[in-house]
Amino acid sequence: MPNYLDDAHRAEVLSLSRTKTSRTEWPTWLLLIGFYSAWVTVVLAKDALGEVFTVALLIPLVVLWMSIQHELIHGHPTRWPLVNKALGYMPFAVWYPYDIYKDTHLAHHNDEVLTVPGQDPESRYVTSDFWKQSPGYIRALLWINKTVGGRLIVGAPLALLILVATELRSLFRSGPSNFKMWSGHVFSVVALLVFVEHFSAISAMQYVFLVSIPALSIAMIRSFYEHRPSERPEHRTVITESSGPLSWLFLNLNLHLVHHDLPGLPWFYLPRVYKARREQWITRNNGFFVQGYSELVRQHLTRPVDCPVHPAKQ
Repeated sequence: MPNYLDDAHRAEVLSLSRTKTSRTEWPTWLLLIGFYSAWVTVVLAKDALGEVFTVALLIPLVVLWMSIQHELIHGHPTRWPLVNKALGYMPFAVWYPYDIYKDTHLAHHNDEVLTVPGQDPESRYVTSDFWKQSPGYIRALLWINKTVGGRLIVGAPLALLILVATELRSLFRSGPSNFKMWSGHVFSVVALLVFVEHFSAISAMQYVFLVSIPALSIAMIRSFYEHRPSERPEHRTVITESSGPLSWLFLNLNLHLVHHDLPGLPWFYLPRVYKARREQWITRNNGFFVQGYSELVRQHLTRPVDCPVHPAKQ
C-alpha cells in the first residue's frame, strides 16, 4: 500500500480488498464471459449482420479485449498467472503476444523511469541523439503522432513497425523460448483467422485490416497523453475524467494515476477510490488532469500535445 495514503484512505482501500466482490472478482468473470459470448455471436451471425455490422461490432469488442488482457496481466480475476494467461491468451487483437505485452507492461510500471526512452518500454518519447540522427520523414511522423488525428492514422502502423523491428533483433538472441512464444502466438492467430474466414461475414484479411488495426488505433487514444516527462514520478501520470463509452472500453484506465499507484486494484473499483479523494489525487500529480477525451480531441486534433524529444534526454 503506498505510504502517501492517509490512514482513512488506506483503510478504505483495504476494506475494498476484503469485500466479496473483490474476493470473487465476479465483475471480471462476467466481463470475460460476456466478451467471449459476444465475439462468437458476432462472428457466427453472418447472415443477420453482414460485413458492415460485423466490422462495426467487432472493433469495440477488440478494444475491450485489450483492456481485459491488461486486467489479466495485473493479476485478475485469479491469483494464478497461468490461469489468467489461459483466459487472455487468444489473440483477438492479432498483433501482440500475451507474454510480450505482460513483460513490457509490468516493466512500464517502474514509475522511477516512466517516460524515459530506452528504459520505459511504453515511452512515446525519443532521445535527442535519435532525433538528430533521424531523417526528416521520421521526425515528421513523430510530430504527427503527437496529435490526436495523427495518432489515429499513423499510431498503429508505427507501433507495429517498432514491434517487428524490436522482435526481429531479439528473436535470434533470446534462444528457443522466444521462438516457442512466437510459434504459439502465430498458431493461435492462424486458428483465429481461419475461424473468422470460414464462419463470419468478413474475411481474415478484413479482420486484420478493418477490425484489428482500427481497434489498436482507438486503444491508442487512451495512451496518447497518459504520461508526460516530469522530475517527480507521481507528476508523470494523467487523470482523465471520462464516463463515456471510451471509459468503459478502457475499463476505467482513464484514471491512470490511480491505476499506477494501486496497480492491484481491479478495474471496477478505480472510480470509487478516485471519487473518494478526488482533490488529493489531482494534487498528487500536480494537476496533470484532462476533462474527458473530447477535450483532448478539441485541443490536440491537429496540434501536438508536446515535443517528441524527452527533455531529460536532450
